[in-house]
Amino acid sequence: MKRKCILIVILILIISMLSGCTGLFNLFFKKTGTPDRESNINQEIKKSRDWQKYVTDSEFRLGEEYTKALNDWLKYGTYPFIDGSTVCIPMAVEFAWQHLDLSDESAISFSRFSTTHIAYMNLLTGEYINGRRIFTNSKNIDMDYFHSVDLFIGTEPSDEELQLAKNKNIELIKKPVCYDAFVFITHKNNPVDSITVEQIKKIYSGKITNWSELGGKNEKIVPFQREANSGSQTAMENLVMKGTPMLPPETVVVYAEMGALVDGVAEYKNNSSSIGHTYLYYINVLYKNDNIKVLKIDGISPEKENFYNGSYPFTTNYYGVIKSTDKDNTGGRFLDWMLSDEGQECIEQAGYVPMEK
Repeated sequence: MKRKCILIVILILIISMLSGCTGLFNLFFKKTGTPDRESNINQEIKKSRDWQKYVTDSEFRLGEEYTKALNDWLKYGTYPFIDGSTVCIPMAVEFAWQHLDLSDESAISFSRFSTTHIAYMNLLTGEYINGRRIFTNSKNIDMDYFHSVDLFIGTEPSDEELQLAKNKNIELIKKPVCYDAFVFITHKNNPVDSITVEQIKKIYSGKITNWSELGGKNEKIVPFQREANSGSQTAMENLVMKGTPMLPPETVVVYAEMGALVDGVAEYKNNSSSIGHTYLYYINVLYKNDNIKVLKIDGISPEKENFYNGSYPFTTNYYGVIKSTDKDNTGGRFLDWMLSDEGQECIEQAGYVPMEK
């Protein structure tokens, strides 16, 4: 009997993963209210105490309530299918709270992102096959299993992703929707507090190799970076290096997950010799580690006022990206809403820095 029960549980999990049903999977493996993000998020996404409802009459809605057999799909609805970068998950959750009136648990389960590169592939190929469905005690809503991505939210596309779009004769429309800072982190015990743009380039091109050259300890610098086509690696190449060749992957520590990079910088051989790059919002909101600190760049700290006045050199944006053919469709209309006063209020409430002061 015990063996039979185990087999039933395994079967349920396989079916839930294949059908995109995260609710059943989370029931067995995830704490309620905690997003299923493996190593990418270690903080709970939740409403602030002073959370406000800004959207009162939305044109963007889900399809019908799920009342038919499991394999009988219903109308998709008018809400965009959104995919994107991990760092923008709380933005998507906020939108689900605002437009769809979902519970906290349902909004988090609903706002599943595939990470930057996979999300761009989903947008460009139209072959997203993992579908979404919401299974909660209060609301069972269906979304078409084969509906393609309408809108990408996250970091800018890489050269490879732009080339794929070109190969498919797809024109992308990208619009900045908020600000953030691309930052460099090191261990909190590292005595170096500020480095220059040129020093960063020299570190990641192999011309500076010891912290003593930067006023620190006599320790070899261990640079960490992300894999190609990740959002932060694209920013590193385009925003920081700007054509300066980087060290080959075999000479640096490369991480597939942002959270792993943060922990790597914090824990590398229990010393302060490592350096890595990430986004300020990510380490402030989504993945915290008390053993890291953010380095100033040219003596300038990554703060909101320095984004607006342009003094922080690695000020960046998150973008809404659609295919040009979707400009007047759901994805384009939702992107326009994101840039409206109401949309910007929602983005700011989720903890991001809006485009307007």
